[in-house]
Amino acid sequence: MANIPVSAPARLDGRTALVTGAAGGIGRATALALAEAGATVVATDIVEHTDFGTSGVKYRRYDVTSREETRATVSWVLDTVGRIDVLVLCAGTISHRSLTEATDEEWGAILDVNLMGVVNPLREVFPVMMEQGAGKIVALGSIAAKIGGVASGPAYIAAKSAVHGLMKWVAKAGAPHGVFASVVAPGPVETPMWQTVTQRAAPSPNGNVPLGRFGQPEDVAQAILFLCSPASNWITGTVLDVNGGMLMD
Repeated sequence: MANIPVSAPARLDGRTALVTGAAGGIGRATALALAEAGATVVATDIVEHTDFGTSGVKYRRYDVTSREETRATVSWVLDTVGRIDVLVLCAGTISHRSLTEATDEEWGAILDVNLMGVVNPLREVFPVMMEQGAGKIVALGSIAAKIGGVASGPAYIAAKSAVHGLMKWVAKAGAPHGVFASVVAPGPVETPMWQTVTQRAAPSPNGNVPLGRFGQPEDVAQAILFLCSPASNWITGTVLDVNGGMLMD
């Protein structure tokens, strides 16, 4: 059984973090938040290049749906930095089509990015963390997986629901070895991917967002930072709702 230290301030000095889906939106905000907290951050996404300014964040192109690229990226991080202490899984894509409208290709694409894009990095990084006896893993889930959707279609909901369940398995398997795993489940956040969702699910006089505004990437990034840091050393296997009060669970 691992010797888990008592919770401490949310600093990541001396730790290395790998973030997927980090070219924009929540992933980018998370990479910057982790770097500001002291981590050495490797940000990845499918685009060729993303500028993180003077933050010190390293960037590498990486397609999370590819096992070959996953192995190569994890090996590169280990060779370059020496270890991976934090893994944040933000890569995602969305579909609004109904059960009967979505094609086989669309189902495949949504599940490939949102589910296998979590599974592939886990298969490479989880054993590394188990061997080193420490690690924090956070996957981006969704309020859609808990309430049956906001404005997203069933393929997206199915993928995110699977992520919620998968991360609970990872948390149980990793706990005796000092490896934590949790999910952050945002409500509608103003990112390019969610523009159509926020248009369909706008705050209304009926108060579907009790706090009266959409989320910003930084709202979610700070919640992810908390779960990645020593501040959450007695929390694992949780799904943390970050949704402006849309779901009070």
